[in-house]
Amino acid sequence: MENDTSIPSGYVPHYLLLGDPFASKLSKEADIVAAFYILIIGILSATGNGYVIYTTTKRKTKLKPPEFMTLNLAVFDFGISVSGKPFFIVSSFAHRWLFGWQGCRYYGWAGFFFGCGSLITMTIVSLDRYLKICHLRYGTWFKRRHAFLALVFTWIYAAFWATMPVVGWGNYAPEPFGTSCTLDWWLAQASVSGQSFVMCMLFFCLILPTGIIVFSYVMIIFKVKSSAKEVSHFDTQNKNKHNLEMKLTKVAMLICAGFLIAWIPYAVVSVVSAFGDPDSVPIPVSVVPTLLAKSSAMYNPIIYQVIDCKKNCASWSKKKHYKNSRFYSISATLKKRPANEVPIEI
Repeated sequence: MENDTSIPSGYVPHYLLLGDPFASKLSKEADIVAAFYILIIGILSATGNGYVIYTTTKRKTKLKPPEFMTLNLAVFDFGISVSGKPFFIVSSFAHRWLFGWQGCRYYGWAGFFFGCGSLITMTIVSLDRYLKICHLRYGTWFKRRHAFLALVFTWIYAAFWATMPVVGWGNYAPEPFGTSCTLDWWLAQASVSGQSFVMCMLFFCLILPTGIIVFSYVMIIFKVKSSAKEVSHFDTQNKNKHNLEMKLTKVAMLICAGFLIAWIPYAVVSVVSAFGDPDSVPIPVSVVPTLLAKSSAMYNPIIYQVIDCKKNCASWSKKKHYKNSRFYSISATLKKRPANEVPIEI
């Protein structure tokens, strides 16, 4: 067996209990439906995020710190769309995984790396929103170099955890339905090392980031409710700034909610598979959370376009002559302002 690097002696992996680990356990019709679904998702995701990347990098002005987060999130979402989905699509049409163990490890690594990177980017965005809304002094010192350091941290963090199974702690293995690969959650039933691997992956790459995101937005909600009276006494400039910050926060909340809604069902199924009976999750049922998780990279460009449409329509109805970009950046910098309005530095 080629894939024996992280398997304890005497342990028979789940994917070897059903014969050929790379043969599809679904019907051919189900595989074709899944292939077309992921094909559509992949095209929309790659096109949407590619456009966000293009329009962001083509801007004539320097990117502001929060705009780095927009660009970074689009890069991770684009990466997950082009690096893994073609493997899944081809294998689903072929009714079996076609790329062997090395291809399985690559596919698992790419999916986990880009997915983890997206989540950590959104975690940093949520912290940025929390500090700007709840700790007003934060915005005065957060500069481009701090944003750059945050991006470096995101890439190192995602690469570290994605690479651990490759170097021997944990493993990447076929999904129960055979035409995709993921973290070998089932190692939790094999050894203490397998349990530590699964628990660390869950905590550092799901529970901790999700906890920070939820904490940040809950604190923002409390802050907004407690400061409602204060806002009513603001002058026009401060009211505009406050309203813009809240709009940006709503966009960030939508992005995070979309990601978590897509991935939480998959995480639940993975935990049940890891610590429950090997057959506790029927194979046809395990496919649905996987397909939902693979659609997460498609949501963000849609959110950008919907918000941008609302913004442009509002601007047109009020006859505001702002020069709007085609996508809605998390920083949402207005390039033109009324002559009597002081520029707002986000």
